[in-house]
Amino acid sequence: MSIASSQVKQKALDLGFHKVGIANLDVKAEELAARRLSAWLDLGYHADMGWMTEAKRQDMRLIMPEVRSVICVALNYYTSHQRPTGREYAKISRYAWGRDYHKVLHKKLKKLSDWLQSQQEGIQTRYYADTGPISDKVWAQRAGIGWIAKNGNLITREYGSWVFLGEVLTNLELTPDLPHLPHCGSCTRCIEACPTGAIALPFVVDANRCLAYHTIENREETLPEAIASGLEGWVAGCDICQDVCPWNQRFAVATDVAEFQPYQENLAPAIADLAEISDDEWDRRFRASALRRIKPPMLRRNAKANLMNYENHRILDSKITNNN
Repeated sequence: MSIASSQVKQKALDLGFHKVGIANLDVKAEELAARRLSAWLDLGYHADMGWMTEAKRQDMRLIMPEVRSVICVALNYYTSHQRPTGREYAKISRYAWGRDYHKVLHKKLKKLSDWLQSQQEGIQTRYYADTGPISDKVWAQRAGIGWIAKNGNLITREYGSWVFLGEVLTNLELTPDLPHLPHCGSCTRCIEACPTGAIALPFVVDANRCLAYHTIENREETLPEAIASGLEGWVAGCDICQDVCPWNQRFAVATDVAEFQPYQENLAPAIADLAEISDDEWDRRFRASALRRIKPPMLRRNAKANLMNYENHRILDSKITNNN
């Protein structure tokens, strides 16, 4: 089987992906990545995300025994819209402002996979976009798309970290790109800005202390006090460590993907409204949205925790004023 890597890359770009790179299976690189993942899991930093422990995540051949190459792609989702600053507004992470990114990426990845298979008999593919046991960021760095930053996100030179990642696994032997070198330098802005200290060490994120994990993945009825008190208005995800990143501040570029333009209701939702949102209203409001992962009781819980914080601040401010 023979097909030029340049052809594959050009096709990916023609389909609308903003970056594409190729990585091959490398035993030493895979063993190093597996050891790092195991060490992170041993520390319990995955919280209750049990899927992170799947053996397939440490050996891609358990997913596709015939795999020889991984085609990695990135799609810029940044828009120039900004959140209002008032305390009455809830904060939603940028990734969820528009249409569910899984739907957008899967459509493009399927077209790339179908095109590959049509080039020659015997070509096999499987594709993923944050939907399978793939360490997306690890492979994206190995494919030269960007580097894994101190906050655990993948940063690209062209778009910062405002990118969605996807992969096509194939049995084709393609020419790989060089892995991307890190360019965080001595910067520690993300570490210093995290209100709950979730970046335990540079490049090591503890999900147990991460606002994004707790607002999206934590299914408990109440949030831990240390998390609830540090929400700062966030009800769905958290962009603090991305907002302060110099690469994002200097190089963010508005996306040309229309589906990622924000639904108006996601830009400035009222916390009080979300605290009382009905299941029916949730279903109507977040149709075709990645926010559907945050079920109605979770969204109400997150909003109510923020309201409680603001009430506590109001009482404290009042006491300080009276004492003066």
